[in-house]
Amino acid sequence: MTYDQQILSILTSVGDKGISVMQVSKHVYNMNLSFFYTPDFNEIRAYVQQYLLKNSKLPQSLIESTGRRGYYRLNTKNNADARQLMLEFGSSL
Repeated sequence: MTYDQQILSILTSVGDKGISVMQVSKHVYNMNLSFFYTPDFNEIRAYVQQYLLKNSKLPQSLIESTGRRGYYRLNTKNNADARQLMLEFGSSL
């Protein structure tokens, strides 16, 4: 599972209330941490931050800001792909 898929999975499980960049970064870090490999947390945080910023620019984007600084959620109101993700990830949980 790529970082992108992990981020979308986390946003799907959070729902409408949103989640902070730091919390998403910690989740992604923990999902990739193993006995033999320790990823660099700062690199993951930077990747998560850039991914969320890049994918929340337009009103029709997959991800939207909650209005609270640094908090994001899936844009289920203006994006059909986000609604589909809620169905796909929701059924696999």
